[in-house]
Amino acid sequence: MSLLRIRKPKTRKGKQVLLARESQLVENARVMLLLEGRKCGGDVKLYMKDLQQLRKPLVKVLSRNNDISPFEDPSSLEFLVQKNDCALFAFGSTSKKRPDNVVLGRIFENEILDMVELGIKQYKALSYFKIEKIGTCVKPCLVFNGPKWSQTDELRRLRNLLSDTFQKDKIEAIRLQGVEHVISFTCTEDMTILMRSYKILLKKSGQRTPRIELMEIGPSADFSIRRSKIASEDFYKMSRKQPTELKVAKKKNISHDELGNTHGRIHLGKQNLDKIQTRRVKGLKKTSEQKHDNRQKKKELLKAAAKEMVTNKE
Repeated sequence: MSLLRIRKPKTRKGKQVLLARESQLVENARVMLLLEGRKCGGDVKLYMKDLQQLRKPLVKVLSRNNDISPFEDPSSLEFLVQKNDCALFAFGSTSKKRPDNVVLGRIFENEILDMVELGIKQYKALSYFKIEKIGTCVKPCLVFNGPKWSQTDELRRLRNLLSDTFQKDKIEAIRLQGVEHVISFTCTEDMTILMRSYKILLKKSGQRTPRIELMEIGPSADFSIRRSKIASEDFYKMSRKQPTELKVAKKKNISHDELGNTHGRIHLGKQNLDKIQTRRVKGLKKTSEQKHDNRQKKKELLKAAAKEMVTNKE
């Protein structure tokens, strides 16, 4: 008797849940799980609360404290993320050895793909800025400043992880008036990550393109990189693999210009013009004007021929 039994769903809702967890051609928007460790307070509490506000509605929050050490034993963390059907997670904790600690990570195939531990040096919450805020469903524009983001594998993965953390639904087109929120990440020389959040204000400039001003609305944070767990190249390449059904097949002899027009080239074989049927073809029919001109020309030719015959008899 086999010990590996396949549990079939007993209800319709259970079947829908299992089907939603299977691999799909087009993935849904990624949901983030927020959870806290044994001790969590101060700036970490404020950061988790603001992160929940920025991620709404694609976020789930666990209210209980969890005795989890992500870098020592990630199995319990993977179980909670899988149980809540999430792809991203943020784990906040504080201790004497690592005060104000935040772990950001993502899951692939029920295993942790990437995970970075950040320490909060300085933090200003959304409530610190007494100004008008951004709506809930507004998608932010992410900006990464500095050349260090592309110098090491750790920073490249961290940049990709931050993009997944603050990204919501995928968009196909952008409207200028719809870009209202921008989140900036700057990597300094001492490897400090500066996170700033601004509201975009469109001012009159006397031209068609408006003048842009930035107003800081929070949150504002300074992070230090403590520990990181990066997936291997093979595992990371597997997570980025796209299904063949979504790949666009390259078509030969087709090009696109700068204006978006499509140009194609057609190759034809050698044609035998002697065998082409030209009689009673609609495309070769003469118009009424052409027929009238031909009749006039025939009359003129007959008149000219009659005159020549008269002159010859004389």
